[in-house]
Amino acid sequence: MSLSWKERAFLALLGAATASGLVVLILILVEASSVLLPADTKFGIVFDAGSSHTSLFLYQWQADKKNNSGVISQALACHVEGPGISSYASDPTQAGESLKGCLGEALGLIPKAQHRDTATFLGATAGMRLRQKNGSLARGILAAVTRVLSQSPVDFWGAEILTGRDEGSFAWITINYALGRLVKYSSSGEWIQPAEWAPVGILDMGGASTQISFVPAAPILDQSTQTTFRLYGRNYSVYTHSYLCYGRDAALGRLLAALVQVRRRLSGPQRPVHHPCYHSGYQVVLPPAALHSSPCTSGSAAPEPPWNLTVLGTGNPAACLAAIRALFNFSSCAGQRECAFNGVYQPPLRGRFYAFSNFYHTFSFLNLTSRQPLGTVNTTIWEFCQRPWRLVEASYPGQERWLCSLCASGLYILTLLQQGYGFSADTWPSIDFQEQAGGVDIGWTLGYMLNLTGMIPAEAPAPGRVQSYGVWTAGIVFLVLTIGTVLGAGAVQLLWPQE
Repeated sequence: MSLSWKERAFLALLGAATASGLVVLILILVEASSVLLPADTKFGIVFDAGSSHTSLFLYQWQADKKNNSGVISQALACHVEGPGISSYASDPTQAGESLKGCLGEALGLIPKAQHRDTATFLGATAGMRLRQKNGSLARGILAAVTRVLSQSPVDFWGAEILTGRDEGSFAWITINYALGRLVKYSSSGEWIQPAEWAPVGILDMGGASTQISFVPAAPILDQSTQTTFRLYGRNYSVYTHSYLCYGRDAALGRLLAALVQVRRRLSGPQRPVHHPCYHSGYQVVLPPAALHSSPCTSGSAAPEPPWNLTVLGTGNPAACLAAIRALFNFSSCAGQRECAFNGVYQPPLRGRFYAFSNFYHTFSFLNLTSRQPLGTVNTTIWEFCQRPWRLVEASYPGQERWLCSLCASGLYILTLLQQGYGFSADTWPSIDFQEQAGGVDIGWTLGYMLNLTGMIPAEAPAPGRVQSYGVWTAGIVFLVLTIGTVLGAGAVQLLWPQE
């Protein structure tokens, strides 16, 4: 029996639709390639509770990690208003309240759905290490910040007082990560370990302590100065030591206290104190409590009765250097080749160093961060110290608060780096005075987060399928053809008149 024209047209369109549909199915099942879609972005918050101020740093990284360590970038740096948390000993509640502003700013950058998964830490440094001498004060402050952060919509992992060794070694991780010495992004779009492994050392100076960390050429002989890490599949052994009460503010406070003690013995408590590190013509009147605001100077006796203290600058850099050197015990290293000062072991210096925090701020103000020779640095600071106060004040209007201590700070840094750590005219050019590296702030917080990401569970990238543009285009064409032929077959069946 022969088919009618209507039946022939219907079957032809139906066959074309079937063939086109099969092609679409084949393109979907055969030509699609399996891929791993990008993992979700994770976030972490670290509070740096220093002796003079607190800062918040927000970091982010992809949830699929490289050798169990996250590849992290800085998303926010927020400076908390007010002094460091150690200053709230008389009202610990305010230590916690002071953190809310920056925390709110950070949460505003994190998707709300991820707030509860954002690991948050607070690390207190030298200011709180000094407060540990009074255990109840330290516990009260930490309890206050813990209460605020625990009630916040984050995954709070705790507040702790970092040891000096942790502070130095985490800062070492930060700078070497930022410079691409631990892992770097290749031209092929992959994270790889650098072929040439040459980590740099760090020189950090806060308000209450100073740290030095580097990888020496020989094994570290004093195990108490050694820290080991495993990052991105490689082991690291780092020398690090922290000197408490040798930060900028603590050292200059000790210097003033020592000058006051000398004046008391020679002339009585009411006579002015002549300060060789202050510019000639500078004068300030301080309350007696100014000498006892830091535990580093609490051992000095208060005058009786408590007279106000008048300090007069003399602008004598030679006498200033002599007074600064008295803060160090260099004789304790006599006859020892691997020793810094105060009898502390230090292997020979090696490689490049990055100096930041107060190292950078002091030398940047004096325009000494361009790798000038050591002789030029010494001459510049010496000449600055000899300038009368009226000329210095006129040259830097509105900055009187910092100007008075710049001479002392500059000479103190020179003494620490040269006579303390052992930098010479030959090795001085190996120091880079920097505030940032690779677009991130230099400090211990990034290294802390990098190390702790090994404790945060990794998430595997989500599996998916993808097609090339050509295959995708062909699929769309055949899909349209399939739909068209199906509709055509339906139209033939419904609209073609019966024969």
